[in-house]
Amino acid sequence: MDLLAGLNDQQSAAVIHDGGPLLVVAGAGSGKTRVLTHRIAHLIHERGVSPYEILAITFTNKAADEMRERVGRLVGDRFVGLSREEDGTARVRRWGGMWVATFHSACSRLLRQEAHRLGYDNRFTIYDSSDSTRLVGICINDLGIDPKKITPRGAAAAISRAKNELIDFDAFALRARKDGTWYDRQVAEIYRAYQGRLHRASAFDFDDLLVKTVELFELFGDALDHWRQRFRYVLVDEWQDTNHAQYELVRLLCWEHRNLSVVGDSDQSIYGFRGADIRNILDFELDFPDATRVTLDRNYRSTQTILDAANAVIAHNLQRIPKHLWTDVGAGAPIVSYTGENEHDEAAFVAEETARLAEQGEFSPGDCAVFYRTNAQSRLLEEVLVRLGMPYQVVGGTRFYDRAEIKDLLAYLRVIVNPADDVSARRILNVPRRGIGARTEAALDLFAGQERIPFLEACRRVEETQLAARAVGAVSGFVQLIDDLRAAVDTGELSLREIVELVWTRTRYLAELEAERTVEALGRVENVRELATVADEFAARQPDATLPELLESIALVSEQDQLGEGAPRLVLMTMHNAKGLEFPVVFMVGMEDSVFPHHLTLGDPGALEEERRLCYVAMTRAQQRLYLTRAWHRTLFGATNANPPSRFLREVPAELVQDRSGDSGGPSRRGLAKAGARSQYQRDDDTDDGDLLVGDWILHPRFGTGQILELSGQPGSEEAVIRFDESGTKRLALAYAPLVKMW
Repeated sequence: MDLLAGLNDQQSAAVIHDGGPLLVVAGAGSGKTRVLTHRIAHLIHERGVSPYEILAITFTNKAADEMRERVGRLVGDRFVGLSREEDGTARVRRWGGMWVATFHSACSRLLRQEAHRLGYDNRFTIYDSSDSTRLVGICINDLGIDPKKITPRGAAAAISRAKNELIDFDAFALRARKDGTWYDRQVAEIYRAYQGRLHRASAFDFDDLLVKTVELFELFGDALDHWRQRFRYVLVDEWQDTNHAQYELVRLLCWEHRNLSVVGDSDQSIYGFRGADIRNILDFELDFPDATRVTLDRNYRSTQTILDAANAVIAHNLQRIPKHLWTDVGAGAPIVSYTGENEHDEAAFVAEETARLAEQGEFSPGDCAVFYRTNAQSRLLEEVLVRLGMPYQVVGGTRFYDRAEIKDLLAYLRVIVNPADDVSARRILNVPRRGIGARTEAALDLFAGQERIPFLEACRRVEETQLAARAVGAVSGFVQLIDDLRAAVDTGELSLREIVELVWTRTRYLAELEAERTVEALGRVENVRELATVADEFAARQPDATLPELLESIALVSEQDQLGEGAPRLVLMTMHNAKGLEFPVVFMVGMEDSVFPHHLTLGDPGALEEERRLCYVAMTRAQQRLYLTRAWHRTLFGATNANPPSRFLREVPAELVQDRSGDSGGPSRRGLAKAGARSQYQRDDDTDDGDLLVGDWILHPRFGTGQILELSGQPGSEEAVIRFDESGTKRLALAYAPLVKMW
C-alpha cells in the first residue's frame, strides 16, 4: 500500500516526519485525521515501530473508535484491537492491540496496573459527575456548611477546576488562606474532606484519572521509565483543547524520547470554560524548541467564499498561529445575510429558506443545520418550526421543554393548576432541596395508596404518618409553599409572566442556580428566565390567556418529538456542539453583539477572542451555503433589546455577502413576525433613515423618545446626536440604531 497516495505535500510531510516533536497546525477541513492514521501506519510499515509502542490520544470515544478502524484498514486489525463480524463490520475489543484512546480511558487503563503504588486498590471505582456532586454534598453536610451558601454542584465545579490545574487540596487551602475569599476557604475544607472520602472508598473521580497518573509519574521514577519505554511514540489529536493536567502528562511521557506528534488548530480552541488552555498549542515550540511545524491550510470542505469570510474574521485575533485556508473547489455562492423584524421573523426566514432550497431540489432539510450561541435560543426556533410543519431535531442537547430546570418549573405550575397531579407533585417534593429524602417520599406514597388520596393530599396529612418530626416539618413546609402559590395565583391579579417569576422566587429555584457559580448553572439560569419570555409571548397572542391554557399550549409543542420521523430533518445545535461536524448548508442565527458574542465576554479580551474562534468554527462547518442572520429586536431571557450587529458580522468583507433583508417573505413569515412582536416599537420597513432631519422626534426601543440635535457623517456611516427624554444625550450610528421617526 502506498501510504502517501492521495495526500498533498503538507500532509505527506507530516506523515513521513522522521522523529522528534512535531506540531501539525491543521486548519478546519484539512484532513487531519487522515494524517494521524497514515502517520501511525507509516511508523509501523516504514519505520518498523511496534504497534504496542504507539499511544494515540483522541478526545471522544467515538473518535477513538473511528481512528482504530481506519488504522486497522491500513495496518491490520490485530494491531489496533479490532475484530471482524461475519458481515465485515468492525468491532472494537476493549483492551487488545494498540492503545488508541481518550486521555481518561488511557489513564484508567494505566492506573489499573499502578494504583496500588498510590494507596488505592487496583479495582478502584470511577465516580461520574453526579457521584462526585453527591459525595461533595455529603462532605458539606459533615462539615456543617450551609448548602444554600455553598452548593454541592458549585463546590464540585471549583474542585474540578483546581484539579485540571494540578492544584491539590493543600495548595488550594494555602492559596485560599493567603488571597482567597470566605467562599474559597470553605471550598478548601470541602476539597480536603472530599479527597479523603475518595481515598477511603478507593475511588477516582473523572479528573483524578489524569491527576493521579501525573502524581504517579512524579513520585515513582521507575513507573515513569516503564511507561516511557512502553510508549515511545505518542500522538495527540485536538491539542488546542488540552488542559494543564493533560499537557503535563504528555510532557512527562515524552520529555526524554521526544517522539511527540500533536495535531491542532489555535483558531479552533473553544473550550476554555472547560479548562482547555490555548497556550499549550501557542507555546508548543517554546516548550519543544526542536519541534518541526507543518501547516495544513488546504481545505477540502468549504467553498472559497466561506473560507475567505472565516479567514477575515479570525484574522482579528492576536492569540493564534497564522494560516490562511484555501481550496480549489471554486468560489461558490455568496454568503447570505438577513435581518429580521424580530426573532420570530428571523426563525421564519430560516424555515422558509430551508423549504425553498428543498422545493428547488438544491438541498434537503437534512442537509441544513442551524447554529445558535446558547441553548435558550432553540425554544423559539422549535416553536416556529412546529407551527410551519418543518421537521427538525435538536443535536447535542435536550429540547427546551425537556430540560430538567424547565420541567421542574412546569411541574410547579401544573400542581398549582391541578393538585391531584401526582407525577408533578412528586417531582418537586424535594426540588430545590428541602431535606425530604427517598424514604420520606416512599412513606408518603404508601400512605396515599392506603388512603386512596392524591400524593399532595398525603403530604397535607403528613402528621398522620409515622415519619420523624424533621421530615414532617419539611413536608409541611412544602405543602404551605404550594398553598401560598395557589392563593396568589387564585387572586387573578398576576400576569402569566408574574406567575412564572413568583414560582422561581418563592421556591428559591433561581437563587439556588445563581449561587452555584458554574458555567452549567449559568446556562440553566438563562433557560429559566426564557420561560418568562414564553409566558409573555403567549399572553401577547392571547391577551385573556389563563395558566391552564399556557400549560396546554406548552404540552402540545413539547409532544412533537416524533415530528417528521423517517424524513430528512433540519438540525438545531449550539455552536459548541457543531465542532467536528459539517453540513452543506449552515444558518448562524442571533448574530448580534450581546447574543454572539455573548454579553459576558464583551469586557474580556481573552474571552472575546474565544468567541471569535467559536464563530470561525461555526462558519467552517458550512460546505456550500452559509447564512448569517440577526434581528432588529430580540426578546431573550425575559428582556427585549435592540442590539447592534455582531462585530463578527461586520468583520466579514462586504463583497462576499448578499443581503436578503429586503425579501418580503411568505405569509407565514410576515404573520409570525407580527404575532411575535412583544414591543410596540417596531422598525418600519418604509422608514428611510436618510430622511431624518435635525429637529425630528424619533422613537428608540431602549432609550424611548428623543429629538435629533445633530447629524454627521457620509452615507452608510451617518451618526446622530439625540437628546432622549429619560436617557439623556447619546450619539448613535444610524446604520445600527433602530429608530422610528415620529414627527
